[in-house]
Amino acid sequence: MRLAFKTSPQDTTWEAMLAVWRAADDIEAFESGWTFDHFYPIFSDSTGPCLEGWMTLAALAQATTRLRFGTLVTGIHYRHPAVLANMAATLDIVSGGRLELGIGAGWNEEESGAYGIALGDPKDRSDRFEEACEVIVGLLTNETTSFKGRFYELDAARCNPKGVQRPHPPICIGGSGERRTLRSAARFAQHWNFVGGTVEEFAHKRDVLHQHCADLGRDPAEILLSSHVRYAGDPSATAATAAELGEAGLGLAIVYLPPPHSPAVLEPIAEAFAELG
Repeated sequence: MRLAFKTSPQDTTWEAMLAVWRAADDIEAFESGWTFDHFYPIFSDSTGPCLEGWMTLAALAQATTRLRFGTLVTGIHYRHPAVLANMAATLDIVSGGRLELGIGAGWNEEESGAYGIALGDPKDRSDRFEEACEVIVGLLTNETTSFKGRFYELDAARCNPKGVQRPHPPICIGGSGERRTLRSAARFAQHWNFVGGTVEEFAHKRDVLHQHCADLGRDPAEILLSSHVRYAGDPSATAATAAELGEAGLGLAIVYLPPPHSPAVLEPIAEAFAELG
């Protein structure tokens, strides 16, 4: 069972997050760290403090030397995919090839509406997301990319220089929509993230993803399966939850650390996971 952690930049301080990431960088058990991509706190008081995800991620990349990192996940409608592709290539370069590119269709109506950013209905979100994936992969892989869709249009567009990782930084798609999102993951992703839930729910979504892979001629073994695993103060219970998901095929447990953030929780979590063998 591979191990990661997540510190959402909400209801916290930069200093607290930085302390966690610097400590985790020295703990080999943690292979990656993750943030989120929201402008308002979610699942708490939405009027509270929230640091911007990609700016925070870039700063954390410079504060660490070993950890891989990414957002779970970038709302695709917040930034034009050509802009996002250039951001990703640049951050992969300045971090020495440690970026995991987490992307999703977007869902937060409150912040989207407040900022006047069109979210659209579920069909629009899925259609736009598929187009964005094509644009991003093209720009990160090819010398030039031309594309014409309903949402995006590119004419011999360039993204230069490319990132360190080839053919591009691993793409992590988050979401569990069975008809569209999981099919997009089967088509584009090297990593699929399950937002969290029961073992039975995870196993069902895994099976749907694998069926999409079969339909597309993709080897499902090419896609890493991860899930959020919430830390509620008991490292052993957190590890046990991850182990149950591991029996259903989970490859990477991403332990969500709720605020207040403290590096003191990291060693006990790492030790509890080590005991899984």
